[in-house]
Amino acid sequence: MNKDETTRLTVTVSRETDLALRAFLGAQGLRKGDLSKFIEESVRWRMFDRRVQDVKARNADVPVEDLQAAIDEACAAVRSEMWPTPK
Repeated sequence: MNKDETTRLTVTVSRETDLALRAFLGAQGLRKGDLSKFIEESVRWRMFDRRVQDVKARNADVPVEDLQAAIDEACAAVRSEMWPTPK
């Protein structure tokens, strides 16, 4: 990632969280500069998890069979695009 593709943020956390995070990163062999990478990965994971929870909540009343049929249909469509049947 080059400098033009990054944004500087100011993040405020408790001292306890800061020390725990730095100890964790150190135990993983990561350096101080890896903090940004860790935060970016954590934010992306959290956004993905929120999206998954929203989808689960939205589909809570849909019968499992209907969900599976929709998944199978979507997978079949993608497979046919990626690996078209030779003519």
